[in-house]
Amino acid sequence: MTDYTPPKVWTWNKENGGAFANINRPIAGATHDKELPVGKHPLQLYSLATPNGVKVTVMLEELLALGHAGAEYDAWLIRINQGDQFGSGFVAANPNSKIPALVDHSSDTPVRVFESGAILIYLAEKFGAFLPPDYPARAEVLSWLMWQMGSAPFLGGGFGHFYAYAPTKIEYAIDRYAMEVKRQLDVLDRRLAESEYLGGPDYTIADIAAAPWYGAVVKGLAYGDAAEFLSAHEYKNVIRWTDQIFARPAVQRGRMVNKVMGEPETQLWERHDASDFETKTQDKLAPAT
Repeated sequence: MTDYTPPKVWTWNKENGGAFANINRPIAGATHDKELPVGKHPLQLYSLATPNGVKVTVMLEELLALGHAGAEYDAWLIRINQGDQFGSGFVAANPNSKIPALVDHSSDTPVRVFESGAILIYLAEKFGAFLPPDYPARAEVLSWLMWQMGSAPFLGGGFGHFYAYAPTKIEYAIDRYAMEVKRQLDVLDRRLAESEYLGGPDYTIADIAAAPWYGAVVKGLAYGDAAEFLSAHEYKNVIRWTDQIFARPAVQRGRMVNKVMGEPETQLWERHDASDFETKTQDKLAPAT
């Protein structure tokens, strides 16, 4: 282990940020002027198929599958590795410059919603779906949603960063966050041993939020060989739950939207109509210029 003594005053070292050094910075705000495009539907989503982005596209596809025509949406690609999230239009939609951001144009005054959990609650309440209206069922679902929102940074920004993306492997950091991720998986596994879904017997926004994160880990879809490193096969109930959710047609569609990595047949860079999943012509794969 390398000894490190923090300086009295921290300074920003651009060269020491690992895989995402080009987009990490200690200040907020826009770096360039760029307005966001607006498509034909009231709901405009600006995102990328990271776990947080997938939450929202899955939610929208699930709402459409239930017959909520008002959930039709345009999904515009925000390439975070190229700094799209620092454009003036995106910063106006989300001052935190993180995907996803949703703008609802269904009323005279557009409504911006940022933070993936807030977007899930907004859509659930707008369409009356995937969030029980009555307590205590509602409280249980919201508790698990907030658990996911608070836990995921330790999974992604903690374990994922130091295990897969950091410029150097730091034993203490990897051990610390691996322990925490395994604790989180154990929390999930124990809950799913007693309940079909996180919030209870029904599929809700708690599952829509958690599955893109923890499902990807146990299925070996995140952070290289992390599933083996974490002995993910031990979490049988999490695997059962993941398989059940990932088999849903709306989830399969939602996981494709704004996806730019992996096999070409799994990608739909932008989504402006339900038919895009069927045609997938090159102009619909490629982002608008």
